[in-house]
Order: sequence, then structure tokens, then C-alpha cells
Amino acid sequence: MPLYMDMHILPGVKARDVAQAHLQDLVIQDKHGCNCMTYWVDEKRGTVFCLIEAPGKEAVSEMHGKAHGLIPNKIIEVNSSLVESFLGRINDPENAIMSVDGLKVFSDESFRTIMVIRLRDPVLLQHQIGKEKANGLLRSQHYIIQKELGSYEGSEVKHGGTDYIASFVSAGKAVNCALSIREILTGMSQENTGLQIGIHAGEPLMNQDKLFGDTIHFATILGSITKDGQIAISSVVKDLASKDHIRYDEKHIAKLSPQDENYLLMLFNTLEERWQDPDFDMGDLGKQLTMSNSQVYRKTLALTGQSPNNLLRDFRLERAKEMMKRSTSNITQITFETGFSSPSYFTKCFKKKYEMLPMEYMEMA
Repeated sequence: MPLYMDMHILPGVKARDVAQAHLQDLVIQDKHGCNCMTYWVDEKRGTVFCLIEAPGKEAVSEMHGKAHGLIPNKIIEVNSSLVESFLGRINDPENAIMSVDGLKVFSDESFRTIMVIRLRDPVLLQHQIGKEKANGLLRSQHYIIQKELGSYEGSEVKHGGTDYIASFVSAGKAVNCALSIREILTGMSQENTGLQIGIHAGEPLMNQDKLFGDTIHFATILGSITKDGQIAISSVVKDLASKDHIRYDEKHIAKLSPQDENYLLMLFNTLEERWQDPDFDMGDLGKQLTMSNSQVYRKTLALTGQSPNNLLRDFRLERAKEMMKRSTSNITQITFETGFSSPSYFTKCFKKKYEMLPMEYMEMA
């Protein structure tokens, strides 16, 4: 049976009230073919997230409506192993205590700090130093990342991609973990690791229909703009880390203002929407962001270290690499699907950035 997570936005909510509502769900769950597994409640943020096996989203809403009238604001289908990786459990907490009136009351927040780690593309690394040496280096890096995540109570999320995603309850430990990983990886090899680390924090469900999708998305953006081995943290993480009372060396930490974060998110969301359009250029970017071309140029250069046109070009090249790894398309098809004007220009840009030809990359991927 499918597994769903739903979100309730309930300002002023109390853990005891949620326990009562959950008990009401349990009483009638069988009538709707549901199995209410557990929930998370955050009194401070006024949010509740329920985990329910059900025939469909409609059954979840109908059950809640009949039980107590609290209809979810959002429902998505989830994977149990991902839920456990991010949140640490898929059933009620083991230390939850039953009250004298039969309620199992607990307050367990679902807000998490998410770290996204990217290393150098394995194909590019193999091209530079050879397959055997590259594979050995990648194994060492993988071991170190897993070891440091464990040392700082981070949970690695098995998501099937080439990046590393980790979930932390403590923002301070996430930042210290990132600094430790950076120090070890940059000191273990003379090769360019291509290390990028971005850290953001948020709720399991927001705008995207993926578990922690919004948080992962922005953490990835933050990591992509890091320079000189820095670790980029969001303003939310900065504030949370200070409340954790955990000290860390800020020399390698890049921090942005909330205003700069908003611009960065708009910028990359625009790139996501328009990167396949060959006619999309800097002028269109200014219109999309309701800013003049000169403002867009200065702001983008200051935050990313690249001009808007170069950022767009590199964005397309990264998407092209992803397509090469999973697609049977030829170079000409990939050229036009990624918004480049001609195969010769695409090849020129690819060779300049990655120091190898697209066809070489496809053969090694």
C-alpha cells in the first residue's frame, strides 16, 4: 500500500491536541483502509506532519475530515527508507510514554538541517588521473564522508544520485561536520576534489512534491556558488547554529543575507525554467527578475563569481553532462536540447570547461 506524508499548518498547536487527533484517526482508520503510522509536531513553528499508509491521497483527507476535521494542507507519496533517513523513524518514538488517560503524547520536531556534498565528476577525474587512481580516491572520499557524518550524528540519505545528502537535527553539528570533511578531503590529495558543500534547513514538505525537496534544492544552489573550498550556509542555518552554542571556525564559511538568498533562488529558478530555450539570454533574465541588465550583471557576478551569460552556459553544460550519463541521444540532439546554437559551439564550450570532448565523455560515462 502506498505511503503518504501530509502537512498541517496549525498555529498555536499543542502536542497533546495532536495526540488526541491522532487517537481519533486510529479509531476510524480501518474504515478508510488507512494505517496511521506516526506523526511529528512542532509547537514552535505550528506544523504537524503525519505518516500514513493509505489507498490514495483522498482516503487520507477523508479519514482526517471524519475523525477531527483537520484537513491536510499538502499530501505527497513518500518512500519509507527516505523518511527514516531524513527523520530517524517511521513509527512512534520508542521513548513515548502513555499518559493515564490513554494518550501517547510526544513532541518531536521534523525540522532538519540538510547538507548537500558534491565532489568532482568521476568521469572527469578518471580522464585526468586514470581510472584506477580515480576509483581509489573516490573510495577514500566516500569512507571519510561516511565516517564524519557518523561522528557528527548526521544521517546519510540513500537517494540514488551521485551527490551526498545528509540530515542533521543540530545545525551546529552539520556545520562542524562540513568543516571536518573539508579539512580532511582537501588535505588528503593534491588532486582537485571539486568539493562543494551547501547547508540549508527546513520542513519535510514545502512547495515541491518531494521530501525536503525545497531544502535540498537551495542547499545545492548554495554549494554551487562556493569559491576556494568554502562551505556555504543559509541564514537559517547560521541562526540555528548560533543557538546550538557550538563554536566553529568561520574562516571557510560563506554566508549570505536573506535578500541575497532570495535573489539567488530567483536566479536559479529562472535558469531551471529557461535553460533549454536557445533564445533565452541576459536581457530575458533581467525581465524575469524585474531588474535592469546592469543590476543583474553586478548582482550575479558578486554572488556567483560569474557573469549571467557564463552562468547560463555552465548551467547548460552541467545539464548536458547529466543527459550524457543517462541518455542514448547523440551529440547533435543533446546540443539543441540544452539550448546551444550549434554542435560545434557546444563542443567548443564543453572542451574549454572540462578539457575533454563531449564524445569522450559519453564513452567514459
